[in-house]
Amino acid sequence: MSDTVQTPTAEPGGSGIKTLEVQIWRGGAEGAFETFSVPRRDNQTVLDVVTEVQRHHVPDLAYRFACRVGVCGSCAMTVNGTPRWTCRTHVGKVAGDGKLSIAPLRNLPVIRDLVTDMGEFFDKWTKAGGKFTGTRSRAEPMAEVDPTSRARRNADAGIECINCAVCYSACDVVSWDKDYLGPAALNRAWTLLNDSRHAAQNETLAAATAHGGCGSCHTQGSCMRACPVGISPTRSIAGIKRMSLLDFLGMRRS
Repeated sequence: MSDTVQTPTAEPGGSGIKTLEVQIWRGGAEGAFETFSVPRRDNQTVLDVVTEVQRHHVPDLAYRFACRVGVCGSCAMTVNGTPRWTCRTHVGKVAGDGKLSIAPLRNLPVIRDLVTDMGEFFDKWTKAGGKFTGTRSRAEPMAEVDPTSRARRNADAGIECINCAVCYSACDVVSWDKDYLGPAALNRAWTLLNDSRHAAQNETLAAATAHGGCGSCHTQGSCMRACPVGISPTRSIAGIKRMSLLDFLGMRRS
């Protein structure tokens, strides 16, 4: 597919800035920002800017992307200090002064440039009891779920998470407590605790309330504000805390 050359234009109704001053993180954890001048274009996304730098300035720039339409979440980066999906973040909304700072996601080891190691994120997802264990075999009829039940509605509220790690990057508790499982992992646990087909309910609750689990959450809500698809891990974590208390009091429904 050939590249289409666009003429740099001012943002409609904007500042008239025709170039962007872009700082991009280069190297590993001990790297540094490098500054580039990039043409500003109409309807330009932050991912477009990163691609422009890679194509015309530093061909070895490392970054991740796939769908470009806000489905996969692989293009998540820290933009002007805030974790975001770069494919859905328009320059006009975050760079009114013509300046952009683009860095890898916070709270994850940096492999190189804008690429982080997601290993610990997924390890915690598993540690929180995030593996589904069915109550029926493949030879049996599928279990029926009442879509109007309270438990199903609770699960539905958090089930659209695609593990982009934006909430994990936004979480200050993760920054100072590396044992904390994080909002995405605990949100996953909450969906399973509300899934009647999940056979390991007690095991998931035990994992989600153990050291580094829901009790470590300070309820700051950063994960909720940062989530690109509007999920509230804060609500999910509060639900686990409430379920844990009911279990302790012997009032939890099986």
